[in-house]
Amino acid sequence: MESSNPAIKFTVQKRIVIISVVLFVGKIAAYFLTNSVGILTDALESTVNVLTGFISLYSIGVSLKPKDANHPFGHGKVESISASVEGSLIILAGLIIIFEAIKRLFSPVEIQQLDVGIMIIAVAGIMNYILGFYSIKTGRKHNSIALVAGGKHLQSDTYSTIGLVVGLSLLLITKIAWLDSVIALLFGSIIIFTGYKILKETTSNLMDQADIKILKELIGLLSKNKSECWINIHNLKLLKYGDSLHIDCDITLPWYMNILEAHKQSESIMSIISENYQHSIDFTIHTDACKTDLCKHCRVSDCNFRKHDFITDLEWTFEENIKTTGNN
Repeated sequence: MESSNPAIKFTVQKRIVIISVVLFVGKIAAYFLTNSVGILTDALESTVNVLTGFISLYSIGVSLKPKDANHPFGHGKVESISASVEGSLIILAGLIIIFEAIKRLFSPVEIQQLDVGIMIIAVAGIMNYILGFYSIKTGRKHNSIALVAGGKHLQSDTYSTIGLVVGLSLLLITKIAWLDSVIALLFGSIIIFTGYKILKETTSNLMDQADIKILKELIGLLSKNKSECWINIHNLKLLKYGDSLHIDCDITLPWYMNILEAHKQSESIMSIISENYQHSIDFTIHTDACKTDLCKHCRVSDCNFRKHDFITDLEWTFEENIKTTGNN
């Protein structure tokens, strides 16, 4: 598989920050031009885009630092912290938008040059979608939580912008002043929900919640490439630190294997996983000696110590592998 180039993440985020600043200036200009609280919702969210863009840029720079004595697993967790801050700021922006919308509902103001404002917001929305697609694609390719979270936020901006443009167009046609506040209330709520989803995902990562998808993939991969002397693999654990994976598991081998032979089997497991994932991976593999009750699950054909004929393989299921104890 194509290997990850972590430095690309920093370059991509730097481009996103520069463009986000330009879009923010455009939206602020549209707000002062129109005096629309609906357009203010987009401008405030762009403020969050710019702030979180700089935070993400800093966090990605930190995550690229090599491991050291104080950070033996690297600095990758900082990306999750960055994405969590982004989610919190998005929620705050949504609350401010709702506050302003309610205030304007009781004290409406005259909306001006709304047609120009709509055009600026529409162009900015298209740019946000392109930026979001670019950020998510790069983030997934190079295993960056910060880039993926930022990209999802940018694309959610586009979806809300579509509705905002429709609402503002309706306001332009009908001239009903309170529609501006209703539009802002609706999209302020959408923004809060977006922030909540980002915060939930990144908090799970900070709490080292198991990545069930990758764990199931690993179990399937090892089952497919199983050696006849791998009697059982269990206690499989996985932690994600930015673009790095830390994999821990136990493997049960024939008890008479010497240290060198057992080490070769561990290396085989590491090689199979590394060839199928572009992450930087740290492994901790513990070897267990088989017992006579496992003879019926052992495929080693030339074993001189067998007490029972082979009957069936142990099933390496996700549920069995994530248990803290296993057959050994």
